[in-house]
Amino acid sequence: MKFSGKNVLVTGSSRGIGAEVAKTLAGFGLKVWVNYRSGAEAADKVKEEIEAAGGSAAVIGFDVSDEAAFTDAIKTIIDSDGELSYLVNNAGITNDKLALRMKTEDFMSVINANLTSCFIGCREFFKGARKKKFGSVVNIASIVGETGNAGQTNYSASKGGVIAMTKSFALEAATSGIRYNTVTPGFISTEMTEVLSDDVKAALNEKIPMQRMGEAREIAESVAFLLSDHASYITGETLKVNGGMNMA
Repeated sequence: MKFSGKNVLVTGSSRGIGAEVAKTLAGFGLKVWVNYRSGAEAADKVKEEIEAAGGSAAVIGFDVSDEAAFTDAIKTIIDSDGELSYLVNNAGITNDKLALRMKTEDFMSVINANLTSCFIGCREFFKGARKKKFGSVVNIASIVGETGNAGQTNYSASKGGVIAMTKSFALEAATSGIRYNTVTPGFISTEMTEVLSDDVKAALNEKIPMQRMGEAREIAESVAFLLSDHASYITGETLKVNGGMNMA
C-alpha cells in the first residue's frame, strides 16, 4: 500500500478495531498517534506492539468529545511532526435503550461522542491539511447508520450523521486535495462480541450472507486502502464492510 503522507492520528485506538487500524497503518510505514480516553495502559501496549514490529508510534490521551482537547491534540501532533497527513475518526460509545425509555441526555451523549467529535476532528484536520493541499480522512460509521436498529436510536442517528457529514466535508475539501470517506462495519469480532454466547453468535451469523462475523483486520485494511494513494480518486464514498448484510 502506498502512502504519500507520513503520519496518522487514530482516535479510540487503544483497543478493538481502532487498535487494529493503528497496527495495520504502522505496518505500512506511517507514524501512528495512538489515542485513548481512559485506557492509558492499553494504549501503551499498542505502541509497544507497533515498535516491536519495527513501526513508529506515539500515545496521545484526550477525550474526543472535548473540543478544546481535540484541537490541542492536533496542534501538538503538527508541532511535533510538521504535519498531520491522515486522520481516522474511530472513537465512539453506545448507550442502548428502546426509544420510549431513552432520555434526551442518553440520546445526546452518544450524538456528542460519536458525531460531534467526528465533526471537530474533520474540521480541525481540514484547517491544517489545506495548507499543503493534501490529506485523507476515514470516518468509522456503522451498518446501523444505514439500516437503523431497534434499541439504538441514538447510535444509529450518530452513525447515519457521520455518513452524511462525511459527504459534505468531501464536497468542501475536494478542491483542496483533501479526501473524506467512510467505512461502515457490520458485525465484527472484538472484545465486545467475544462475551456473547455461542447461540447468540450463531443467530447473528445466520443474518450475514457470508455466515461469519468480520475480523478487525478486515476493517483495518479497508481503512488503509481508503487513506492510501491507491484511493486517490475516491472521496465522499461509503465502503460497506459487512459480509453482504446491506447490499443496497
